[in-house]
Amino acid sequence: MVGVFPENYIMRRYVLWFVIVLVIILRYIVTRPNFPQGKLIRITEKVSSEPTRFEKYQSLRLSGIKIYLPLYPEINYGDMVVVEGRVEGNKLRSPKLIDKRDGGGLYALRQKLLAFYSHAFPRPHSSLVAGTVIGSKAGISQQFWDKLKTTGTAHIVVASGMNVTLVAGFLINALVLWLPRKRAVSITLIGIWLYSLFSGFDAPIVRAAIMASITFTAQLYGRIYSAGRALLFSAAVMLVIKPVWIIDLGFGLSFVATGSLVLFQKRLTKLLSRVPAFLREDLATTLAAQIGVAPILYVYFGQFNPLSPIINALVLWTVPPITIIGMDAGTIGLLIPVLGTAVLYIAYPLSFWFVSTINLFAH
Repeated sequence: MVGVFPENYIMRRYVLWFVIVLVIILRYIVTRPNFPQGKLIRITEKVSSEPTRFEKYQSLRLSGIKIYLPLYPEINYGDMVVVEGRVEGNKLRSPKLIDKRDGGGLYALRQKLLAFYSHAFPRPHSSLVAGTVIGSKAGISQQFWDKLKTTGTAHIVVASGMNVTLVAGFLINALVLWLPRKRAVSITLIGIWLYSLFSGFDAPIVRAAIMASITFTAQLYGRIYSAGRALLFSAAVMLVIKPVWIIDLGFGLSFVATGSLVLFQKRLTKLLSRVPAFLREDLATTLAAQIGVAPILYVYFGQFNPLSPIINALVLWTVPPITIIGMDAGTIGLLIPVLGTAVLYIAYPLSFWFVSTINLFAH
């Protein structure tokens, strides 16, 4: 009888994961767009992620359809839009923006914060801060974006799991000073999800929010936390809710990078024991992540910079302080712009180092 329970337990786990995978496949088939080719359609939908802006046009995805619109009027995350066009492949041919209503609440606050950064800081420093703090890519010029891709550092200037970790750490450390831990954890979880919504609700942020929620819940109830299981659970939850994420590059990169960190970071840190301490951790983190994501980046973009781990190690240390200063400056700047601008300039030497390093290695 002692050996039966583990076998039954393992069997139940395999059956559970089989059912989850089956549900994801069925959800993907049912929810994927199935518009007749050549048909004139009208899509009315809230913009659920920030549009990508290029020199002469902006790109967004609605109902699984890729849509390219003129650069103006600008469409922002959270806006309600009505777009009309004829289906051609997986995009709309000659789409027209029929109507656009600005998002309110957190979406409007996000736009005010972006406006503060763009007025307080010169580009590309303002876009760097906006990217690290709330994941906005709207202010990044095509030229600077190309340099980030060339150096393999584009992932740094968008909100990621690190941002969620910073927000969660700040909230829990501040709240436990005044509240019982259980209540502090509950408020922290709310704060994590509000930040995720505020930051664009992209796949990497949602993944990090789910994993952070699992971490705090496990701590609260005295359960053992496994990063690997939490990662798989996060993927399953996200794909059941939004199956189209399975073809999203950000989703794939986020999970592969996190999985690589779980598997390789500690081992690489030991191997790099002779590397100076101020570079060791960032270099180990970068190398661990690159093991997983480098093949994907090469297939998707057709390029890979062998110096990317070194470049990442040189600039990665600036990201947490830039993010924290940017958050503080933004909060103050929404109330007292002059004071917020003064606080933001504390981050200028860090952003100058980041931008200068990217410019140096991009040539």
